Amino acid sequence: MNRAGMLRIAAYGIIGLGAALLIAALLLSTYTSGKIQKIPLNIDESLVSDGTGTALDPASLSGERFIIDKNVPLVSQRQITVESPANADVVTFQVGTSVRRSDKQQDNGLLLAMVDTVTLNRSTALAVSDDTHPGGSVQKPRSIEDDKPATNIALPHDGLSYRFPFNTEKKTYPYFDPIAQKAFDANYDGEDDVNGLTTYRFTQNVGYDADGKLVEPIKYASLYDNDEEGQVTARASLWGLPGPPDDPVTMTRYYAAQRTFWVDPVTGTIVKATEHANHYYARDPLKPEMALADYKVTTTEQTIEDQVAAARDERDRVGLWSRVLPISFTAAGLVALIGGALLGMFSVRAEAALIDPGLDTADHGFFGKDETGPMPAAEAATEKMPAARPDLESPPDR
Repeated sequence: MNRAGMLRIAAYGIIGLGAALLIAALLLSTYTSGKIQKIPLNIDESLVSDGTGTALDPASLSGERFIIDKNVPLVSQRQITVESPANADVVTFQVGTSVRRSDKQQDNGLLLAMVDTVTLNRSTALAVSDDTHPGGSVQKPRSIEDDKPATNIALPHDGLSYRFPFNTEKKTYPYFDPIAQKAFDANYDGEDDVNGLTTYRFTQNVGYDADGKLVEPIKYASLYDNDEEGQVTARASLWGLPGPPDDPVTMTRYYAAQRTFWVDPVTGTIVKATEHANHYYARDPLKPEMALADYKVTTTEQTIEDQVAAARDERDRVGLWSRVLPISFTAAGLVALIGGALLGMFSVRAEAALIDPGLDTADHGFFGKDETGPMPAAEAATEKMPAARPDLESPPDR
């Protein structure tokens, strides 16, 4: 095979490569990006918030009167890990949440603890739950001395939990509260900059109105079989009530909360949050009589930095597959198509020169000799008529 033939084969190959790159760019920007924009399966987060509040002194439960301390330092910690099932379609979070007084040692300062499990759709971040697959559970409380395996209580979840969806929109989302055991609206409330990251701010009210007034608190859903923490009967003196000290008084536990989430709209990661939660006992739900824990906590700076870094990493991963590679493949594909076409034209000229060095290269195309040319009549041979030869030897006049 001569050099011109090899050049033509190379030109075809480069053009084919360019077409393949353009097809790959199209697939990356449509099909593949949808597969990439999913909740990761390797999440292992420790989210810490701190603040102050009014809280019960646990040691007073065995005293003569329940003691409520004000302006105590509090720490809320949430540990999120991935459990089974976790696959291409769903991810399951096991979330351990605790609130403790940081001025008390070990379990003496523990106010609240819960282990929540929820299965989410990795694309929509919505809970996967139906009658046969509740898609969620909470762990039944155990005493410190209890060494038996934990028992889970089925708890159907709905709405979002612990994340927002990729490409979060400026709208209202249902967001699940595992203490209230139902979803409440998280309303879009504006944009804010958090450590250089543009975020969407969402607010949620559980039992409160927008002004922070109790309007419809939630009766606490006890996780014990006999509802021993949902409704408590004690002497009036223990409650600190006037009247006969030994009169039994029954109070019901209620719960209300206000939350603000700052969400990365690209990945749905919650990078910052504030929470005002109020657990209290009362005979009238709108008139709290004894606070169990009434506090406000905000995500710590270290946790914010970690969450912003995680959101940026996820952004980079999504951007690589949905923007950078499609644009790069498109540019490379166009360059390959143009380069292949130019190489093809050069190979035709080279082949024409090998066949007949005197041929005008303009008479040849990429796919062979250009058969178009002058009309046949224009190339017809011109017939020449013989001219009369003069007689140079004429006889002289006589």
